[in-house]
Amino acid sequence: MPGWPLWRGGRLWETESMTWEGPKPISRVVEGLSRLPGIGPKTAQRLTYYLLRASREQVGELADALRDLKDNVKLCSTCFNISDQDPCHICTNPRRDQSTICVVEEPLDLVAIERTARFGGVYHVLHGAISPMDGIGPDELRIRPLISRLGPGTKVQEVILATNPNLEGDATAMYITKLVEPLGIKITRLARGLPIGGDLEYADEITLGNAFAGRS
Repeated sequence: MPGWPLWRGGRLWETESMTWEGPKPISRVVEGLSRLPGIGPKTAQRLTYYLLRASREQVGELADALRDLKDNVKLCSTCFNISDQDPCHICTNPRRDQSTICVVEEPLDLVAIERTARFGGVYHVLHGAISPMDGIGPDELRIRPLISRLGPGTKVQEVILATNPNLEGDATAMYITKLVEPLGIKITRLARGLPIGGDLEYADEITLGNAFAGRS
């Protein structure tokens, strides 16, 4: 019949007069999943039909986990990292060096640094970087709370700026540097240079120049 979808070779084919989207519950899940970063409509459809075939227990566990994510995950009032307690596990850990603060743009940057097991201080998460093109200025970031942590009586002796090595990250680092320098606290940035195992002939000019500037 004209206007109805046709099954051919195990696949659903769209007719010229209408598009079949399936039952409304399926369409809602597909639409919701497709809003997630990195997930297109086709991937969303595959995930939806996987969930449809999964057991009620599996789907229930996922639903409970998502609900718990929204209900119980919060921002640490000290460092603004995401956590299930306030202050977070890192800020309250007596083995962490409270005299060194590593400033990062996003919580995932903190996770990446923690994986190296080379940093034993505490953190401050900005939740972004200065980007005038995107309408993001210093007031949209967690910069003021950082400066408050460096006020009178602070134990902080060094601030490590671990912002991304791009225009936005550099602008953010420069802005914070101007605010921290008058406080007499040491400011450092992560070294930039050649990756381990890399060949000089394949390095771009900026990377190679940073390697010379940050040589030790």
